[in-house]
Amino acid sequence: THTKMATVSLGFNIDSPRWDQSTFMGRLKHFLNITDPRTVLVPEEELDRAKALVEGCRAGLVPPGSSQEQLLYAKKLYDSAFHPDSGEKMNFVGRMSFQVPGGMAITGCMLQFYRTVPAVVFWQWVNQSFNAFVNYTNRNAASPISLRQIGVAYVTATGAALATAVGLNLYTKQAPPLLARWVPFAAVAAANCVNIPMMRQQEIINGITVTDENNNELGRSRRAAVKGIAQVVLSRITMAAPGMIILPIIMERLEKFTFMQRIRVLHGPLQVLLCGGFLLFMVPAACALFPQRCSLALADLEPELRDRIMAKHGDKVPYVYFNKGL
Repeated sequence: THTKMATVSLGFNIDSPRWDQSTFMGRLKHFLNITDPRTVLVPEEELDRAKALVEGCRAGLVPPGSSQEQLLYAKKLYDSAFHPDSGEKMNFVGRMSFQVPGGMAITGCMLQFYRTVPAVVFWQWVNQSFNAFVNYTNRNAASPISLRQIGVAYVTATGAALATAVGLNLYTKQAPPLLARWVPFAAVAAANCVNIPMMRQQEIINGITVTDENNNELGRSRRAAVKGIAQVVLSRITMAAPGMIILPIIMERLEKFTFMQRIRVLHGPLQVLLCGGFLLFMVPAACALFPQRCSLALADLEPELRDRIMAKHGDKVPYVYFNKGL
């Protein structure tokens, strides 16, 4: 049975952003919408229905009686669960909407269990495994990566995190207690600088597709890939920073109170909850630091690609655009 379809009301484009993506506040509202952790609980069938609705809408057809709110909610679910390049459903753990529940549990435990080397090793390994999932899921999907490269990226990033964490852990034994609490953040920052470029090395080696303003492909650029990945590294470090820098100061002060010494068993859950509070705002804020659709001036491209574009289009293409990933 074919459902009767109605054309979309004039002027409604499901892919045009609801908020101005050239401003930080516009991007923040966009990412608050699509990193909403409640979307993690949405059943698979509802996500598939949302995808069908979005794709129907792109074709200019929607079921009769659909309101604009329904379409916008379908787009929110689509953006939270499907990859912007490939349109494939992303694995549950790698979605940005899972960053708050997943990240708060792991970060809370890293901040709580920082005193012994085995605990540091275990929680840094858990964190890097989670990061590897997230980085692989949110890569620029136009650049395939082999299982061997994923393995090498995972091992090197985990190695960098463990070396930083264990090294600093031993180094801060004689340092003020607060410095020891900041070790997990140093390890996370160091690992991000390794994990993301390694997991997305194909983009750096082969370049990523760049387009003009109207999404017409112009070629592949390694410099665009480097810019996109550098911005993602910075975003991820920013995402972790407030919780991992401010929370240790709060806990250091709180633990001096008698009532806190009586409820030591609750310190871990408390840190997890407080991390969740930080991440609820920091995940969308860090994603919003830079536009998702990144641009690069023609003058900054590789000379051969720049010359090719200029030969074909003259000076009609001052900037090229690409998806930087998340």
